Amino acid sequence: MVKIKICGITNTDDALYAEGLGAHALGFIFAESPRSVTPQKARAIIRSLPPFISKVGVFVDPSYDTLKDVIAITGITAVQLHGEESDSFCARVRDICPVIKGFRIKVRADIEGIGGYKNIDAVLLDTYSERARGGTGMSFDWELAKKAKTYGIPLILAGGISCENISEAITSVRPYAIDVASSIEKAPGKKDPALLEKLFFRLRQSA
Repeated sequence: MVKIKICGITNTDDALYAEGLGAHALGFIFAESPRSVTPQKARAIIRSLPPFISKVGVFVDPSYDTLKDVIAITGITAVQLHGEESDSFCARVRDICPVIKGFRIKVRADIEGIGGYKNIDAVLLDTYSERARGGTGMSFDWELAKKAKTYGIPLILAGGISCENISEAITSVRPYAIDVASSIEKAPGKKDPALLEKLFFRLRQSA
C-alpha cells in the first residue's frame, strides 16, 4: 500500500487519531505557516506517539545549527527541507537523519532541478505558489510527477491531495507516498476526524 504522511500536526489528539487510522508519518512544521509548532510543542506531541511511526520536521532554509537543535529537542526522525537548500547542505543533514527534499512544481524545468541532488532519501513534489511554501490545497500537473520518477528517488506526492482525488493520484502516479494537510482540516492546524477517516478508507480502496 502507498504510504501516507499527515502534515501540519499541531496537537496530540490529531496525531494519535491519524496514527490510529494508519498514518505512516506525521509532519511538524518549523517554518512560517498557520500550521507551525514550536519545538517544545512538537516534543510533547511526539512523546505521546508509539515508536513505529516516522516524525518528520518540515523546515524552510534553516541554519544547520537550528535544525540540529530542533532535532535534539523534539525527537523528529526525518527532515523535510522545503526551501532552496543545496545538495551539500542536504548531505550534511543526512549525516544525522534521513532527508526529504521538497520541490515546488509549476513547469517541466522545476522537475529537472531534482537531478542536482544526490544526497537525499526522497523527493516531495508540491504545487508552486507565490503565496506559500505549502499547504495551499492546490494540485499541479501529475504528468510532471510521473517524469520525476525517472530520477529513481522515492517520490512523495503532495499538493491538493484530498479524499476526492487520492485514488486517482495513486493509480496515476504510483508514488512512494502521499502527503496530505489542508484538505482534511476544520481549520488550519486542526484536522477533521471524519475527513481523516474518509481519506484512509479511500487509501485502502486504492491498495
